[in-house]
Amino acid sequence: MSELLKRILFAVPAAILFIFLTWMGDWYFKGFIIVIGFFIQQEVMRLLSNSGNPTDQYFPYTIGLWIMLFPSIPFAVEIGLGILLAFIAIQTFNTAEDSVTQLSTTFFAGFYAPVGLLCLMMIRDLGTNETGFILTIATVLMVWGGDVFAYFGGRSFGKRKLAPDISPNKTWEGFISGYFGCFVGLAIALYAIPLETNFTMKMALPLILLVGTFGPIGDLIESKIKRKAGAKDSSNLLPGHGGFFDP
Repeated sequence: MSELLKRILFAVPAAILFIFLTWMGDWYFKGFIIVIGFFIQQEVMRLLSNSGNPTDQYFPYTIGLWIMLFPSIPFAVEIGLGILLAFIAIQTFNTAEDSVTQLSTTFFAGFYAPVGLLCLMMIRDLGTNETGFILTIATVLMVWGGDVFAYFGGRSFGKRKLAPDISPNKTWEGFISGYFGCFVGLAIALYAIPLETNFTMKMALPLILLVGTFGPIGDLIESKIKRKAGAKDSSNLLPGHGGFFDP
C-alpha cells in the first residue's frame, strides 16, 4: 500500500469524526481534544528526552489537563498556582546538574500544546452552537490551507530560506503563500458550509494574520525539537501521517 493511499484512508474517516464531534460540541468535543492533547504531550516528552533534555514524568500531564479543563474547574486559578508552586518547591531540592534544563523543558511540555488546544476549545464555545462550529472548522481549514499553500508556494517560487538551520526546505516565499492559503480555508468555511453566522470576511484579516504567522512558527518549533532528537516523525500512531505532534 502506497504512503499516499495510507494517508487518504486515515484522513477521510478522521476528518469525518472530527467534524461530527465538533458539531456535537460540549464534552464530546472537549474530551476528544483532551485525548489528542495527552498524545501530543507524550510525543513531545519523548522527543525532548531523546534530545537529552528529559522532563518530569508527571507534571506536564497534570498541568496540561488543568489548562484544558480551566474554564470548567471551580477555583481554577488557585488550583493551578498550587500545582505550579508545589512543583517548583520540589525542584528546588533537585541537586542534579541539569535541574534547570529539566525545569524549563517540563514547563514547555506542560504548556505548549495544552494552551493551543484550550484556545481551540474556547473558539468552539463562542456564540451559538452553529457559530462555534463554523469558527472551529474555519480555524482548522485555515491551518490546513496555510500548510498546503506554503508547501506548494515554496516548491514553485521558493528562493530565500526562512530558517535554514532548523528547516532547510522552508522559504519566505512559502511563508507568504501561507497567508493566501489561510484566506482560502476561511472562505471555504464561511461560504461553503450552509450555516447562519454573523461572521463575515470583513473580520477575517486579524485571523488570517494570526494563523498565517503563528502556524509556521509552530512548525519551526516542532522541526527544531525533532531535528535535535534525530526523529523524522513524532511517532507512528497515525498511518501515513506520523504522530499527533506532526503537522
